[in-house]
Amino acid sequence: MRKPIMCALIAAVAVASAVVARAQAPAPAAATRPAQAGAGNPEAGKKLWVSYGCWQCHGYEGQGGAAGPRLAARNLAFAGFAAYVRRPANQMPPYTEKVVSNPDLVDIHAYIQSRPAPPAVASVPLLQK
Repeated sequence: MRKPIMCALIAAVAVASAVVARAQAPAPAAATRPAQAGAGNPEAGKKLWVSYGCWQCHGYEGQGGAAGPRLAARNLAFAGFAAYVRRPANQMPPYTEKVVSNPDLVDIHAYIQSRPAPPAVASVPLLQK
């Protein structure tokens, strides 16, 4: 009777050790993790913005449109931007890593961050009429 209990105890310790070892494994290499904000190329991001069709909902300058919100001049943190692009909550389709690579996403983020803020309403003469 003691032998089955001892075997079960040894098996439980082995499973627990494997779980702890996996949890303490080092993070993935930098090549597989998304880069941090500011590390991208805005010019490359502009080309990607157009080629992936982001402009169709968000406008060429990220100013927003009927289907997508304004993204330009909003100081979006890369982590939040990437999380939303990968798993959007509304009508936007998900752009997984198979669709948009992490380096491409970094460049797109750099492009959006490089867009200037719109002019103040008071500075647009047509809007003062």
